[in-house]
Amino acid sequence: MLREITISEARQALTALPELLDKHPGTVAVTRRGKPVLAVLPWDLYESILETMEILGDEEMMAAIRQGMEDIKAGRTISLDEFKRRLRL
Repeated sequence: MLREITISEARQALTALPELLDKHPGTVAVTRRGKPVLAVLPWDLYESILETMEILGDEEMMAAIRQGMEDIKAGRTISLDEFKRRLRL
């Protein structure tokens, strides 16, 4: 859930923002004159965004993901037990 606070409120609440985000997960939009200028988000969310961007920017990885999705749609799958058996070979 995106909440908005003014830049003045953010300045006053900076040390309390981690607890605020723990209690109410999501992102806080910091506004100036009613327009968002900053986003404050939990570190885990920030890292996951960076990881997602890295994956999306890797053409080889994206091709593998697309191929896997096509395989699933076409029914070219094996059971978990079969996968484990093949790993042991």
